Amino acid sequence: MNAILLKHTCLTLSEYRKSGGLAAVKKALHMQPSQITEEVIKSNLRGRGGAGFPTGKKWSFIPKGEGEKYMVINADEGEPGTFKDREIINRNPYLLIEGIIISSFAVGAEKAYIYIRGEFALEAVSYTHLRAHETSLHLVCRLLLE
Repeated sequence: MNAILLKHTCLTLSEYRKSGGLAAVKKALHMQPSQITEEVIKSNLRGRGGAGFPTGKKWSFIPKGEGEKYMVINADEGEPGTFKDREIINRNPYLLIEGIIISSFAVGAEKAYIYIRGEFALEAVSYTHLRAHETSLHLVCRLLLE
């Protein structure tokens, strides 16, 4: 596992902010969606699944303009040799929420869904779903006003 993903265990928003969390979403929400995608392309950020496909490239394939768009987050851990999803959800759920906000904004997604495998759905709900509900909308509004 890459140490960058889980440098800190942050189970509260306060802990996450102290560790540098939310800096990326604050920056992203003051950019144009196309600028975010271009920055992700330049960074060569890749998916953490089996194929390692370039994230910005994937985002660039999404049609622009009218029509509903959805962000689907695959937390299945079905790829051989990958064990990152459960650790992120359990140890740093705000990292997941921040990534969802940035990626959804970049591609124009109106809703986001997290697919979680049944074996750890209950613990994921307790860590992520509740925190997302209590913070994400309030968080986005606060960041836009800062």
